Amino acid sequence: MKRILLTGALNFDENFKERVEKLGFKIFYHKDEKKNVPEEYLKVDGVVCNNLFIKNDISKFKHLKFIQLTSAGIDRLPNEKIKRMGIKIFTAKNVYAIPISEWVIMRILEIYKNVREFEKIQKEHRWEKIRDIEELTDKVAGIIGYGNIGKEIARRLKPFGVKIYVCDIKKSADKNVDKFFSSQKIDIFLNQINILILTLPLTKKTKGLIDIKKMDLMKNDSLIINVSRGAIIKDEDLKKILQRGKFKGVYLDVFENEPLFEDDPLWDYKNVYITPHNSFVSEKINDRLLNLIFKNLKKML
Repeated sequence: MKRILLTGALNFDENFKERVEKLGFKIFYHKDEKKNVPEEYLKVDGVVCNNLFIKNDISKFKHLKFIQLTSAGIDRLPNEKIKRMGIKIFTAKNVYAIPISEWVIMRILEIYKNVREFEKIQKEHRWEKIRDIEELTDKVAGIIGYGNIGKEIARRLKPFGVKIYVCDIKKSADKNVDKFFSSQKIDIFLNQINILILTLPLTKKTKGLIDIKKMDLMKNDSLIINVSRGAIIKDEDLKKILQRGKFKGVYLDVFENEPLFEDDPLWDYKNVYITPHNSFVSEKINDRLLNLIFKNLKKML
């Protein structure tokens, strides 16, 4: 019988537990990923987790053959050790693309339609027309990192008459892409877009990718939307450029340090929109995640 460790990162019910046990897995449960895993759990064949290996040394899991993440990114894993140990990784990359893409569309529209100002005048009981409103028609959205999330965003933006430019290490033949740029041509790409959407993974190469030099290349009235990882953007560089009054809007759902400190200046910029790493949430994601995990567990039998 194979052994599997489930952690508190997964919200599962008795039905899921019974299905997994019928596959032939003995289940162990460790609620708090920040605490050390008990000695008797270290002999498992598989782990379903999110941040478990930030606090727990993966080298102690001598029998580990696969890791199923509840997140789409692998940046919280000791990837070099995993490679040496020959451990297979499954991510949840297909689970969150739809709610994140809907969230991105909402935020783009919110900024261009000046929703924040309408909310303000409603609270003040003022009947006042606002003229600073733009259409999405003919805007150019530039997506860096064209995986599942990027593709879902492009599919939803296209009907608004938006041109889709993509910058990635791999060329995409996707019908929604109007123009492709290799990662070596990112400077040209940034100069031509109205909306920068970041959906790329965090790696050694992408950390701090969007620095002050890159942001200087962008149009003054452009938008930045980050739903990938906070460290993709150089935090201090962003604050410097915001002080100059650049960008029509910056929407941040992710930050290098989470939660964002209460005294962080980003909270108070008029053109910055902040959510607490919430764009992936919907009522459907847990069912998607459980079905995906069950499917991947069958592959490991």
